[in-house]
Amino acid sequence: QVQLVESGGGPVQAGGSLRLSCAASGRTFNRYAMGWFRQAPGKEREFVAAISWSGVNTYYADSVKGRFTISRDNAKNTVYLQMNSLKPEDTAVYYCAAAITYGFPPSSSDRYNYWGQGTQVTVSS
Repeated sequence: QVQLVESGGGPVQAGGSLRLSCAASGRTFNRYAMGWFRQAPGKEREFVAAISWSGVNTYYADSVKGRFTISRDNAKNTVYLQMNSLKPEDTAVYYCAAAITYGFPPSSSDRYNYWGQGTQVTVSS
């Protein structure tokens, strides 16, 4: 069992930056690929970024490529999402998730086994 707790969300103006963190419980964090997803009001949850268990492989949604960076620190059981050049359309609840896989980090939410409670990001124009 893995418990995930996100932090770092909040209000920010367009063009600004935020760094989200996701702290995981348990001693097997490095067995999991980690992903970030988001859900805006009235919309389905969508993939944002993912990182393999080793941190070597990363994958981004086209909408955030070049602006967001996912990283992880296995010694701290934490995954990060650095978000730069934020846009109003980035406004959403952001969730981190863990997938039990040693393969390429998945982009489908169905592949993820554990989820955090989410953190709100609000970008104003």
